[in-house]
Amino acid sequence: MQTDLADGVARFQREVFPAKADLFAHLAEVHRPATLFIGCSDARVVPELITQSEPGELFVVRTAGNLVPAHAPGADGVAASIEYAVAVLGVTAVVVCGHSACGAMTALAEGTDLSAAASVARWLGHADASVARTAGTAGPDRLSALIRENVRAQLANLATHPSVARALAAGTLTLHGWVYDIRSGRVTDTGPAPAV
Repeated sequence: MQTDLADGVARFQREVFPAKADLFAHLAEVHRPATLFIGCSDARVVPELITQSEPGELFVVRTAGNLVPAHAPGADGVAASIEYAVAVLGVTAVVVCGHSACGAMTALAEGTDLSAAASVARWLGHADASVARTAGTAGPDRLSALIRENVRAQLANLATHPSVARALAAGTLTLHGWVYDIRSGRVTDTGPAPAV
């Protein structure tokens, strides 16, 4: 594994970096991404690949289940990243992107016993509203509905963050919800966040 990563770094330095040397020289001085992309930690979901973005274009936050806790007092790495992207970097768009075959959403849809993974179970509590909104859906449709509804619920949570609320009120920020289908490569819009 370490050799594979080291080989990848060597290939980057030998083949990729020289072809983009001017871009990296610019990025060494300027950090102005236009979009905050909040996606799942799942290794199959690569924001820069899906959006075909160059280095420096996306500010990326990845969490299990693409969850965004509602704003609360106290130290929180997700909240700090959101605030930095919106208030300091001045991103003009935020995308929350869920995906097919999400392990976090599958665990919730199937009621998986997570007692051996207490931190995961507590983290997935940030999707309780999504689980409640899809409780009437059964079978394979439940997972698809939960993935979609979870993105919408996280958009609602995102709007509780003061920096986001200010930018939305000022008209300088837009929020977008997407679901990426791993098998087809299709990205669909989830529509607006539900009313809180």
